[in-house]
Amino acid sequence: PDIAIAERETAAANARIGVARAALYPSISLGGSGGFDSQAIGSLLNAPSLFWSLGLSALEPVIAGGRNRAQLDFAKAGYQEAVANYREVALTAFQQVEDALSGLTTLSAAYESQQRAVAAAERALQLANARYSGGLVTYLDVITAEEQALSNEREQTQLLGQRMTTSVLLVKALGGGWDSSSLSAAGIKPSLRQAVQQ
Repeated sequence: PDIAIAERETAAANARIGVARAALYPSISLGGSGGFDSQAIGSLLNAPSLFWSLGLSALEPVIAGGRNRAQLDFAKAGYQEAVANYREVALTAFQQVEDALSGLTTLSAAYESQQRAVAAAERALQLANARYSGGLVTYLDVITAEEQALSNEREQTQLLGQRMTTSVLLVKALGGGWDSSSLSAAGIKPSLRQAVQQ
C-alpha cells in the first residue's frame, strides 16, 4: 500500500507539471450571447428586436513577471521529490521483505534444531526415569533431566513465537491487510485492479 500511495503521489506531481506548463501558454476562449430587446412587449419576438454578440478573447501571460516559469520549476522539483520518495518507499519495502524472509529461514532452521533437542531431552528423561526405577541413579538425575527437557521446550516455544512474529512482519511488508477495493480509491486502472484481485 505504501508503494501504491507513493506511485499516486508521483503521478499527481507529474500532473502538476502539466498544469504549470499550460499556464505558460495563452488562454483562448470563444463566447457568445443572444437575446431580445424591445420597448413594446408586442414586438419583443420580432426579428428587429433580436440581438446577439460573438466574441473571441485571448489572454496571454505576458505580465506574469516569471511567476509561471517559477511555478513550472517548482512543479518539476516537486516531481523529482516524489520520484525520490517513491524509490525510497520501494527500496524500504523490498528490504523489509528480504529481512523477514531471511529471518524466517534462520528461525525455521533454529526451530527444527530445537525440536531435535527437545526430542533428545525427552528420551533422556525417559531413560533417567527408567534408571531411577531400576535403582541405578538417584532422583537428582531425574530432576536434572526434567529441567533440561523443560528448558528445551521453553526455547522451542520462544522460537515458535519469534517465527510467528516474523511471519506477521513478512505479511505486513508484503502489504498484508490490504485488499483490492482500496485500489479504486487510489485511482489504479481497472485492468490492474483485476490482475490484483486474481
